[in-house]
Amino acid sequence: MVNTVNDPYHPYNTSSWQLLDEYAVQARKTHIRDYFLADESRAQKYSVEVGGLFLDYSKNLISDDIRAALLNLAQQSPLRQRIDAMFTGEPINTSENRAVLHTALRSSQAGPESASALKRRDQVQVAFDKLALFVERVRSGEWRSLTGDRFTDIINIGIGGSDLGPRMVCRAMEEYASNELKVHFIANVDGADINCLLKQLNPANTLVIISSKTFTTQETMMNARVALDWLGTSLGIDSPFACNHVLAVTANTEQATKLGVSEERIFEFWDWVGGRYSLWSSIGLSIALTIGAEGFSELLEGARLMDEHFRSAPFASNMPVILGLVGLWYHNFLGSETHAIIPYCERLSLLPSFLQQLDMESNGKRVTLDGQSVSYTTGPIIWGQTGTNGQHAFFQLLHQGTHLVPLDLIGLVRDRLSTAEQHRALIGNMLGQSAALLAGDGDPVEHPEQFYPGNRPSNTILLDELSPTSLGALIALYEHKVFVQGALWNINSFDQWGVELGKRLANSLLEGSTEGKETLDPSSQALITRVWPQETTLP
Repeated sequence: MVNTVNDPYHPYNTSSWQLLDEYAVQARKTHIRDYFLADESRAQKYSVEVGGLFLDYSKNLISDDIRAALLNLAQQSPLRQRIDAMFTGEPINTSENRAVLHTALRSSQAGPESASALKRRDQVQVAFDKLALFVERVRSGEWRSLTGDRFTDIINIGIGGSDLGPRMVCRAMEEYASNELKVHFIANVDGADINCLLKQLNPANTLVIISSKTFTTQETMMNARVALDWLGTSLGIDSPFACNHVLAVTANTEQATKLGVSEERIFEFWDWVGGRYSLWSSIGLSIALTIGAEGFSELLEGARLMDEHFRSAPFASNMPVILGLVGLWYHNFLGSETHAIIPYCERLSLLPSFLQQLDMESNGKRVTLDGQSVSYTTGPIIWGQTGTNGQHAFFQLLHQGTHLVPLDLIGLVRDRLSTAEQHRALIGNMLGQSAALLAGDGDPVEHPEQFYPGNRPSNTILLDELSPTSLGALIALYEHKVFVQGALWNINSFDQWGVELGKRLANSLLEGSTEGKETLDPSSQALITRVWPQETTLP
């Protein structure tokens, strides 16, 4: 068992960390192209392929010596033990004493297993079978509305992991989507979003999914009440929770039942599934309704392939480990504070937002597993946009600005939805930008405003095509990359206490607590008075 409490490991105490500090001094004086000049086989040596994904990480400020030191850093860390601990169900989320088992949702492990693992496998299979059967009933038209109509529209109401993951996947899987069903996503408590959507829909053929781990999430339940009031008023029903237009996806089945949702309309998941990792669970109901239960199964299969690779491949050829180490190199040794995700595929437009939550909520931490303040930076700022749109927005800064911003460029080898000419232009732009960021161009003396210094690092990730399987592998790749960095930084990547304080203060204000108002800073008190000038107590 991994000792995650009072753990003596701290990365800066390792010999590899000290050596990397020394290598960073020389790396700042080096140009990436020099590495290619010194080794004609660099592109082949600095690449990995698995699960329909190909990673080229040769365009980085990393020499053979630096790579060896990074791999040694991983070996000197508890990364291997923590990988095993995660997959075997140890409570590696120490602050909440929970296992972290999103990988169990897509596992097909055979052979001897513990009693708890077997029970978990049975739970997952029962939940998937229930989901698959229901999806088939809706998609076939067997599950009908109160008016006897076939459902044509689905509203998924959730926030955070109950929204971002399914929303991103449904957007990415447009090629595989049902022509009979259209899925809409509501997350923000801003009422304009849901009210504008409801005006466009017919309640007689609208299915509402309420996705909330606790079934008490403020934003989700407030939006749910608006949708249910709309259903009740339009369809003349007194208890919308009890009608077959409403589904619940939750770990708190008792609360859903209490509100009137029948057992056949409740889809369960468990507290060992973290929110930002929950799309693989029943939270993926909207995904399965969009691409079918078989397509959802293929998504899980792609993730499983990456899981097996991550768990078994040597670190030197382990794609998530390499991505994690490359990112750590820039963040901790070369002073890069941000990391850009640039998908050259419009269907992956929500991937940067999804990875923001995955990475920044996981690794935006300031204390180690043993409760000590970190003395090194953690959690890069993740941002991005699709190419070629980004080229006309922020690539100016990437090429000629003063910031070091490593990039992940993500593209498809084949795309059946695009014309050959357009896809060639799209991928040509991705490859051209990658080459230009590396090489640079121009004369810094004669035309300094036209000078490109180059030496800007990037990874290139190619998917053979955008399918449920390759998308599943891509998502799992980033999940494990984040895990790698958290293990190397000796932090808990699976809690998110940082989101609680703001919510607590907001709830205090919304409950009308004058005591809460009086304890706020003068600026906040003045803003409250400006927003609610007529209130003697808060609304």
